[in-house]
Amino acid sequence: MVVSYKKLWKLLIDHDMMKKDLQKATGISWATVTKMSKGEIVSTEVLMKICKVLHCNVGDIVDFIETSEEIEVK
Repeated sequence: MVVSYKKLWKLLIDHDMMKKDLQKATGISWATVTKMSKGEIVSTEVLMKICKVLHCNVGDIVDFIETSEEIEVK
């Protein structure tokens, strides 16, 4: 399964925020922001901090996308 944070990046644009603003507002490390930029998995705690700052739910910032291998197995 692949993680997509496209919704988060669009939400930041809507809030007129940059990634560095999100990092400062949430207190998450720059390494974590970099992981999300690369589509890597981050902890639930990080997602909760982001949701608290942006007043949203996890589904508003992240999508879990099945890979072709996972679809073929079904």
